[in-house]
Amino acid sequence: MVRVSGLASGMDIDEIVKSMMQAERVPLDKLTQKKQYSEWQRDDYRSVNTALSELDKLISDGVGKQSSFIKKTVSVSNPDAISVRNINSTSDFTGKISVKNLATAATMTSKPTNVKNTETGLLTQIDSKEPLSKYGLVKHEISILAINKDGVFDLDESKVTKPYTLTIETTDTLDSVINKINANSGVTVFFDQNSQQFSITAKNTGDVEGAAEIELGGEFFTDLLEMDKTNDIAAKPENRRGTIGSNATVEYNGLKISRPSNTFQINGAEITIKQTTEETGPVTFSSKADVDTILDTVTQFVNKYNEIIKKIQDKTSESKYRSYTPLTTEQKKAMTEDEVKLWEEKAKSGTLKNDSTLKSLLTTMRSSLYTSVSGMTGNNTLSSLGITTTKNYLEGGKLTIDEDKLRAAISEDPNAIYKLFMNEGSSTDKSTQGLARRLRADIQSSMKVITEKAGKAGYVNNNFTIGKSVNGLDTRISAFEAKLTKLESRYYSQFTAMEKAISKANSQSSSLSQYFS
Repeated sequence: MVRVSGLASGMDIDEIVKSMMQAERVPLDKLTQKKQYSEWQRDDYRSVNTALSELDKLISDGVGKQSSFIKKTVSVSNPDAISVRNINSTSDFTGKISVKNLATAATMTSKPTNVKNTETGLLTQIDSKEPLSKYGLVKHEISILAINKDGVFDLDESKVTKPYTLTIETTDTLDSVINKINANSGVTVFFDQNSQQFSITAKNTGDVEGAAEIELGGEFFTDLLEMDKTNDIAAKPENRRGTIGSNATVEYNGLKISRPSNTFQINGAEITIKQTTEETGPVTFSSKADVDTILDTVTQFVNKYNEIIKKIQDKTSESKYRSYTPLTTEQKKAMTEDEVKLWEEKAKSGTLKNDSTLKSLLTTMRSSLYTSVSGMTGNNTLSSLGITTTKNYLEGGKLTIDEDKLRAAISEDPNAIYKLFMNEGSSTDKSTQGLARRLRADIQSSMKVITEKAGKAGYVNNNFTIGKSVNGLDTRISAFEAKLTKLESRYYSQFTAMEKAISKANSQSSSLSQYFS
């Protein structure tokens, strides 16, 4: 449409229409502001949910794991001979070990290798980087059966021994075959280019009772490379091309035991033997709770809990400035960047003020932590560990730690602290459940409610309440914008008609003036 802007009337039609439309846009601006406020509220809900999720994960990975409370420091009289670390023992342990023999791995070596070159027909040495097809060593299937970490052969589901198998392909080189064997089988293979000899070593130490530790299959090994079939054949005096694996033998607290590996577990403690003790004498060791590490775990939980308490309390008590509404695009253009920032700080304030879901969560969280665990004797409250609420009631029940008292409780029985936090109790009686178990249930329940209200990253608007409201506002905004576009066109049409009428009148007046003159 051609718009005539004040040529006949002398009026600034564009400015007049703009002023008229500005008044008409007021309802649209309010819809846009309402949408912006809903999005701010959605983001604040999600921020709280993120913080709750972080607390839930911290509990799960920290005070919610028994392994967090069985961490121990172990003293060893001769750390050069053995090392000891706790794996899953919940109680302290002591012991005395004499190391008689270390476990060793079985080995095999080959005779110097000569193969026939398929091109010349002559015996030649193998180049480990050349394709094996050059020596006619393709389509050979090899198999390797080796001792596993438990000191026996691997078994498949039918309880039949299960060797590693490999078919040599046309594109394979000796290096590529060795790499495949080393990556996937129970042995490590080495080829010395100079001596043209192979060395095979079992990855696991130990002696398989009544059998060899390494068993080779396929003519690639036995015929072409002239290796023995098993390591015990190779180890015979007349061959001297291998060794038999041996078990570690130790005397533990007076009891003689044998293990296929130099690292093994006894009563939840992992023991690694490094050298015999015939000359140095028996090694003693003892454990005690790692108080510092356990204290740090509990402290992290308390700090994160306090952080959540403060965040929720701040958001639910935040002042709401009703006169500071979200800025429109035109309003932002008329302000400096700093003015916009200061304004929006006020406008965003109070989106969650007195929110019932969050205030209820604060109440239930406090109740879950401050109520004793029914049916437990001894330390059955946080206060018994030296963890109490601060004296300032305005802090909303934040926790403080008496470190000396907590250290004493950890030293006495760290597993009892784990039970206080994570006692399973009865699913129908919350009072019998551990403090952290209750707290996680409270958190997850509230997170579900908040997610239903505000969704989370990746959610489409139709999946949560605020999103549906935003969609509704978008529909109303689109309809109103279409209405304003029509209205603006109508105004211009009316002014255009006026301009034409004035122009026509001016033309008639000019004609009459000429006639009478």
